[in-house]
Amino acid sequence: MSFTDKRPLSWLLQQFQLQPGKPAIASGLRSLVILGVPIGIGIITGHTAESAIATMAAWFVGMVNVDGAYRQRAIAMIAATIGVTVMFLIASLVSSHIWLAVPTTFLVIFITGLASLYGNVAASVSLITSIMFVIALARFASFSNLSTLIQHCGLCLAGGTWTTVLSLGLWVVRPDVPAIQTVANCYLSLSNFVDLASQRALNPKNHQEWEQRFLQAQDTVIQNLTSARSVWTTIWTRQRGATLRGNQLLVLIEDINQIVNSVIALSELLAIASEHQLFSRLQQEIQQVLEQSAMALQMLSQAIAKGKKSPHLGDLDRSLEALEHQRQVLRSQVLNQTINAQTDEYSDLLNLGKITASLTKLVEQIHTDAEIVTDLSQGKQRNSIAQRDISPPAQPERSTIIDTLRNNFTFDSVLFRHALRLALITTLAELLASLFQLPRGYWITLTALVALKPNFGGTSQTTVQRVIGTILGGIIGIALVLLVKNQLAIAICFLLLVFVAMSVRSLSYSIFTILLTPAIILLLNIISAGGWQVGVLRIFDSFAGGALALLGSYLLFPRWERQQLPAQLEKTIRANLAYFQQVIANYLHPEHNAIADINTLRHQAALENANANAAAQRLFSEPRHIQGEIEPVMTLMIYIRGFFSSVTTLAEHLREFSGEYQFPEVKRLADTIVQVLENLADALGQGQPPQPLPALDSYLEAIHAQIEQLHTARLSEIATNSNTLTPTLQAVREQTPLSTELDRIVNEIKVLHCVIARLQE
Repeated sequence: MSFTDKRPLSWLLQQFQLQPGKPAIASGLRSLVILGVPIGIGIITGHTAESAIATMAAWFVGMVNVDGAYRQRAIAMIAATIGVTVMFLIASLVSSHIWLAVPTTFLVIFITGLASLYGNVAASVSLITSIMFVIALARFASFSNLSTLIQHCGLCLAGGTWTTVLSLGLWVVRPDVPAIQTVANCYLSLSNFVDLASQRALNPKNHQEWEQRFLQAQDTVIQNLTSARSVWTTIWTRQRGATLRGNQLLVLIEDINQIVNSVIALSELLAIASEHQLFSRLQQEIQQVLEQSAMALQMLSQAIAKGKKSPHLGDLDRSLEALEHQRQVLRSQVLNQTINAQTDEYSDLLNLGKITASLTKLVEQIHTDAEIVTDLSQGKQRNSIAQRDISPPAQPERSTIIDTLRNNFTFDSVLFRHALRLALITTLAELLASLFQLPRGYWITLTALVALKPNFGGTSQTTVQRVIGTILGGIIGIALVLLVKNQLAIAICFLLLVFVAMSVRSLSYSIFTILLTPAIILLLNIISAGGWQVGVLRIFDSFAGGALALLGSYLLFPRWERQQLPAQLEKTIRANLAYFQQVIANYLHPEHNAIADINTLRHQAALENANANAAAQRLFSEPRHIQGEIEPVMTLMIYIRGFFSSVTTLAEHLREFSGEYQFPEVKRLADTIVQVLENLADALGQGQPPQPLPALDSYLEAIHAQIEQLHTARLSEIATNSNTLTPTLQAVREQTPLSTELDRIVNEIKVLHCVIARLQE
């Protein structure tokens, strides 16, 4: 979880911070071709004003934000093409009469605002169609005669069709590319996740900053994993049956989940081990294995994206061998001093052995995936893949369009309130621009339309980035208009700006706006001589539109995150509780293997954790007097994630748990933990203080006493059975990690109880 720095200079620099990733050069080149053709045709034929209609339609359809299979992209782009054409038609019919244009604007923006109920793709399509309506209403639309109207609508349709055909031209040739790219992205984010785990091994004391970055990286992997599953399902279960390539990609996708679980458990083990002196003896070797694992995953990502064989993993194997050798040396040194050995030192040694075993399994998993990547590039299949139980990821049931609309047609729905707010503010901006006859006043409307988000934090961030970007971009645009007089040179500058803007669009909205603003100024000078004054008007209108957006978000039926956060936190705690119940049930009843249920509940808990983190970020971006006390929320988020990590560590330990040796206090402690978490969730949902904590420590003391007895018994038999697997050794290996994690879970629950009690006060 990341928290915004409030210092002025740091805050300003954050607005221009680039997101992780590389510039989308292909997207920039595609935009260059998309816009270059209609502009070129307009210049050659001498109809630049008319070609601008096709250019705008082509540009907007190309900006539809769709990640997924080509089928999804095709549907989105076709819908966008039809949408911009219909919007141009409607704008043309009502543009001549303000008494008709104003209510139509309200109705159009309200309907398109509701489209976000149906997902990000629908929201993206509705946004670009809304923008087309506003621009057409002010600049292009006129119902002078039917033939002109048909011609202009035809230009809209042609521009959108041109973009759709160009963007989907490789559909038949390489239909699997979207799935391959999403899997490659997953392994790249997984590499960053593992790299952060290696930093935890290196800097065990610098905990808070590392914790925030680690949790953010974990959320990124989960989001990419969810996206990869969705894309895979779209391609192979809707278009055709799963192929060899499809099965290989699915195995790679599901293996990501296993690696994430292993790394979460490792981070827990490292946190425990780093508090003791023995850890420093293996710290360097552990860090080396994790660093080499991160590098191997990064190389796998590149191999998947480029369709190449997996790289050689010799450095990874050698680092693991060095760790195992050093652990054996340390073990011999500790056990050779059995007379003076202490049980706590023996416990540390067991934990280091657990870390080594977990790293060994991680390396084995990476090797397995490397073999699959090689087979993927060569079109081969191994028996291990054929024998695996491969089943498509489950997809949530979706409501019908009418049911979704009916369920959200109420003021309790955040998106309904946003659609109404958006329609009112946009209509007000349109009315003010018309009544005062502001030159290019539609820019006020456009700024308000783009900047206004469902929450105040999103609105303020977008407004600030857009205003700052527009000021800097406007200055660049004014300079270009004053310096460049040739129409062809202006067109070339326009295309270059669009190319760079679209390349960095996914990395920084502020930089995208800085480059887009002069591009629009130049485009308007291509269509009609606007002069440098266009840049000044652009800056002024952005200020006015941004102010309207902020006022609308603050005054018009806001739903502050402080009011919604308890409900999200309740859902998050209940999801983590269900995960814990299933894991602990497997400990108490090992004969009932429910690994599939554990995986499902883990994924649901991880998603709710990410949702709660996003809600907290929205809270931190709201006005200070609205936020309330922030520190308890931050603490609550950190300890909920800590609880999830502890449960995941227990789930990973299940693979080594036979259940032959049971502590009766574990069931009593688990039942009490469930009762406490249910009470905490109820307290958040009902807005009441939680009940007092029961005596959790009494159960832990009994478990600790039994663990102490096991360690003492094991130390006594080491002299004669140091390398023999005895029942005592088996019990020590099974019960020590269980006891350690239950200890951490109890501590995390105590903090959660204290924080929720403070929040309810």
